[in-house]
Amino acid sequence: MKGSPTSGSEPVRIGVLGCADIARRRVLPAFAADPGSRVVAVASRDGGRAREVADRYDCAAVTGYESLIADPQVEAVYVPLPVALHARWIERALRAGKHVLGEKPLTGDVDSTRRLFELAASRGLVLAENFMFPRHPLHRRVRELLAGGAIGELRSFTGEFAIPAPPPGDVRYDAALGGGALLDIAVNPLLAARFFLGPELTVCGARLRRHPVHGVDTGGAVLLAAPDGVTAQVVFGMEHAYRAAYELWGSAGRIRVERAYAPPADHCPVIRVERPEGVEELVLRPGDQYLEAVRAFSHAVRQTRPTGPAQQAQQAQQAQQARQARQTRQTGDGPGAERSLRERHQERALTVARLVAEVRAADKAASSAAQHPVPSWDDPRGAL
Repeated sequence: MKGSPTSGSEPVRIGVLGCADIARRRVLPAFAADPGSRVVAVASRDGGRAREVADRYDCAAVTGYESLIADPQVEAVYVPLPVALHARWIERALRAGKHVLGEKPLTGDVDSTRRLFELAASRGLVLAENFMFPRHPLHRRVRELLAGGAIGELRSFTGEFAIPAPPPGDVRYDAALGGGALLDIAVNPLLAARFFLGPELTVCGARLRRHPVHGVDTGGAVLLAAPDGVTAQVVFGMEHAYRAAYELWGSAGRIRVERAYAPPADHCPVIRVERPEGVEELVLRPGDQYLEAVRAFSHAVRQTRPTGPAQQAQQAQQAQQARQARQTRQTGDGPGAERSLRERHQERALTVARLVAEVRAADKAASSAAQHPVPSWDDPRGAL
């Protein structure tokens, strides 16, 4: 049995709720490669599907999510279910005393996200949102270049992420399950904008395009701004030619990154720095963001122990004190940030949930304005 490289303890025993594509292609192989984790059970509503996936990892196949959550052998649960099911099953796992890694975005709204983090804090459990791309060293290197003045003062960020159309019947076309490009795709460049411009980023305007049959959003564009006036534009979709990139435009140059959000583990990232004196391409070593994400989760679990009932009231009070303290200091993920892992995950998840809500509100306002245009002075219908 493999041991944890960080603490010398046994690997964290992971149970997986569902057999989603992201779990099978990316996260389960990462758990298998992490010495600090061991997949012990895979659950599905379809017992045969659970067995098919479980056999690959020599673990138990479980029919039904409740049975896996109740299993005392499972210490932590990975939840790659459709977004609309996240809150329900994450809460059940937390109440059963399990640590939780929830696929991104954690939920579709701010209140549900906050409530889940408060529940996890009150029980001394790790709750993490599985955004993987920030774990890639590529983005930290870009931030170092910015801090070093490689392109002068930052003026704007542009993020693009789009994929070809999913096959018919894909969950992303199901509005009842939280489908659509905003929750599945746009959250990545939105988080990238926050990564570079800070958590106080706000949405200034947005338009979404919707599927004529299914009603889900299939793409759109968002304009954002930071308090210092730096702007961001995010363009996304799920019926497009593939693109996953971002660009930072400064007073003295540009930084451009391709394949920014889901590169394979053997991909050598390239940072293209354009300045008046010429173009420089910095080629980095490959990085496995999927492995780094699950490794960080297993490490956090091994540094945390669930609490008994006698300690939960005290931890709830400490969580309230932490929330009050956050209101009096600036947040950030950079070096030297004096925040706990739980606080970092919570702030990031709440920021993403807030931005999603602001995008929806801005799109609704724009749609309403389009239906009730202001008459033009040149339009005789608008003459007084």
